[in-house]
Amino acid sequence: MASATAHKDIPEDVVDGSAEQAISVPDTSDAGEGGKLKMIVSLVKKCLGVKDIATMRLSLPASLLEPIPNLEYWHYLDRPDLFAAINDSDDPFERMLAVLRFTFSKDLKFIRGKVCKPYNSVLGEHFRSHWDVIPVSYPSDPMQPPIQHLYLSEAAAQVSMTALSAPSSRFPASETASFKSAISGRSSKSTLSVVSTLSKNASRPASSKSTPATTPDLTDPELDARMSNLSLANPNASNSGSLLEAGDVPTLGDRPRVRITYLTEQVSHHPPVSAYTAYCPSRHLEMTGIDQISAKVSGTSLRVEPGSFNKGLFVKINGGPGEGEQYHVTHPVASVNGLFRGSFYITVSDATIITCTGADGQNLRAIIEYKEESWLGRAHFLLEGVIHTYTPGETAHEEWTKVKHVPRSRVLAVFDGSWKQVIRWKRVDAPDSEYTTLLDISTLHVIPKVVRPLEKQSGTESRKLWEKVTSSLLAKEYSEATKHKLAIEQKQRDDAAARIKKGSKFIPVYFDGDYESGIPILTPEGRAALEEEFKEEGEYPLEPISPSSADEKAEADS
Repeated sequence: MASATAHKDIPEDVVDGSAEQAISVPDTSDAGEGGKLKMIVSLVKKCLGVKDIATMRLSLPASLLEPIPNLEYWHYLDRPDLFAAINDSDDPFERMLAVLRFTFSKDLKFIRGKVCKPYNSVLGEHFRSHWDVIPVSYPSDPMQPPIQHLYLSEAAAQVSMTALSAPSSRFPASETASFKSAISGRSSKSTLSVVSTLSKNASRPASSKSTPATTPDLTDPELDARMSNLSLANPNASNSGSLLEAGDVPTLGDRPRVRITYLTEQVSHHPPVSAYTAYCPSRHLEMTGIDQISAKVSGTSLRVEPGSFNKGLFVKINGGPGEGEQYHVTHPVASVNGLFRGSFYITVSDATIITCTGADGQNLRAIIEYKEESWLGRAHFLLEGVIHTYTPGETAHEEWTKVKHVPRSRVLAVFDGSWKQVIRWKRVDAPDSEYTTLLDISTLHVIPKVVRPLEKQSGTESRKLWEKVTSSLLAKEYSEATKHKLAIEQKQRDDAAARIKKGSKFIPVYFDGDYESGIPILTPEGRAALEEEFKEEGEYPLEPISPSSADEKAEADS
């Protein structure tokens, strides 16, 4: 259990619940799109002029929520295969390219799925899961990106960067689709479970598992036939595309998988703050961070940016070629547009900065600059960026937040494209260098997670905690869902009042430490939970874990 001094630097109102009256949105009793739009407009009106909506206590009707817990929805591992590939190269420059690919894929749900509102997390709620993914392969040309083998479709038609269309009102599969499939007890082995809401023929016999497996059943004779019925619902994608394990699937069937485990916990309720960590031990990778957002209505959009405790993602390499490196990935600013039209889409602005520290060789830094969208016309979703060197101990590079700020002598490579389509790159120190693909995002789909069945979960795990709300929403019993949701919220208020009466503070179970740095620290209970998740039985053999240099040294010393 975390010590009582873990939050000594954080105000008490940050680590405990708030007893203030919630701002409610009236339920129109209309579950259709028109009724939802009326409720959204009412909500926006209440939020006008509010400095930070995230600090408000909003009580929303259940019909406005998607049937997925917030902690499950936010995890930055939509493409865990790209995360697992970060430490595959001996070249520090190529490792930075790998981090860039991961960064562009970490929020794929907002490209492939609709904009949605998950459940608000309650204090002490936690979620854990894992992914078993096929390692990437590498082409003979080192300038080309690694070959992925999971959940790909045909490349989007090549579109002029000045004529990219705005998002369609129809959306392909998302994490929500995967979650619905898991709760309803449908297929646990087919890729179809990820996109069951899009298929004309998605029904399968019930399975004992509570969640889809990461990959299709390679021995399923009907898989190809059912795959052909999928609609990707992406106007820029080929109509003939299919979600599948790309490449020579039969020969990849027995290939060891890489397992990535994930754990997150809500450590504050007012404002909402959660801590998270992900481990990929066979590739010596760790990702940690604090999630907190600040949001306000700006014009006709909702502007979302990191909160004060949210310093970004921290990817650490604990062994292998990049041992000792840490990549700090900051978050850009996002806007949810179309609030009054009921046709939501996301645009991104500002910049993402990736800084590599602890390296023995070149110290590298990357800037992803998202281009501002015009007030008129369609959004283009464009970006440009550079990879450059910097000098440790100096601070000049901290002022370089745009491509034009970086001195030409420092630049190693440039890249540009669309964060929804193709991103290309080239080196600048090679006279004959030509642009080549860094990542084709249009081909990527969200890889579903594996979650333990409900009977193995504790009462504070997300799916177990929200089980009745989810079941009611899926059955379209919105009044019943709202009743269960209000009961969960009331219990949180009662627990907060009891702590105040006793003069005690909430202490997280799985995370400890000073959150000011943005890097949470696992407690012994947190490490045990991740180890248990890694030992969960899977359908495929797992890649063996090789000891890091630190482990070998400790063993030798003992």
